[in-house]
Amino acid sequence: MKRIHVVAAVIRGGDGRILIARRADSQHQGGLWEFPGGKLEAGEGVEAALARELREELGIEVTRSRPLIKISHDYPDKQVLLDVREVDGFTGEPHGVEGQPLAWVAPRDLDQYDFPEANKPIVAAARLPDQYLITPDDLEVPQLLRGIQKAVANGIKLIQLRAPDMYDPKYRDVAVDAVGLCAGKAQLMLKGPLEWLGDFPAAGWHLTAAQLRKYAAKGRPFPAHRWLAASCHSAEELALAEQMGVDFFTLSPVQATQTHPEAVPLGWEEAERLIETASRPVFLLGGVGADHRERAWQVGAQGVAGIRAFWPEV
Repeated sequence: MKRIHVVAAVIRGGDGRILIARRADSQHQGGLWEFPGGKLEAGEGVEAALARELREELGIEVTRSRPLIKISHDYPDKQVLLDVREVDGFTGEPHGVEGQPLAWVAPRDLDQYDFPEANKPIVAAARLPDQYLITPDDLEVPQLLRGIQKAVANGIKLIQLRAPDMYDPKYRDVAVDAVGLCAGKAQLMLKGPLEWLGDFPAAGWHLTAAQLRKYAAKGRPFPAHRWLAASCHSAEELALAEQMGVDFFTLSPVQATQTHPEAVPLGWEEAERLIETASRPVFLLGGVGADHRERAWQVGAQGVAGIRAFWPEV
């Protein structure tokens, strides 16, 4: 069965809301919502197809876009490759040229709409930022909390509370405070035993590679409305994370790091190859920072994750 190459757009308005369209009842997956786009024509490039589809469907002209995510998905009756770009520059007023209903939706509300199965990773990518802050080791608690507070004030939207040297009760106490600092402003991801899940309902969970190996066969440990992430370093771990139904991964180390000098870097080419096998958003980690964001996008990543690169001076 030939895989159908489709381009789709996450169109972001000036207020941050995202444009979605409802599929006609007569279409494949009819009645569900989708991100606008369509099939590439013979010999057509992705950007040209995107410009043509959005002109035909919405009456707009794209002036700026970038890669967001690529997804291969197999339905029972067809196989698709979704080539998704984020569009944050366009001229014209979007309207349903073909009579299709449109909706401008806040990213946090996208999961309240019914999308085709292949679109679900796009929903995650549309809701996630392009930077993922991981807290440094060896900080005293007041300094750690001040740093989180300052990072949130600086606009960081996704934070992992990583404190491997803390004993469990102390980590749990810090987590309670961190949840409060992030409430309504940033998504906090915690690390620790899955037995703690019920105690922190507002937090997402970031699994270690060891946890992936232990729990992947059991599937996702909580419902879809909570974020689930995992640390991956190889094709095997990416496959386990997919099996567990995580929402996004970190892939590391891309380059040599001070934190893990013994780890062999993947390099950009291998990182790109591994990302091509994934169907979830991927943050690249290890020797990367904000100045690597554009390169990360070009190899298919959601963005970059880091400790020192994003940790504010406190």
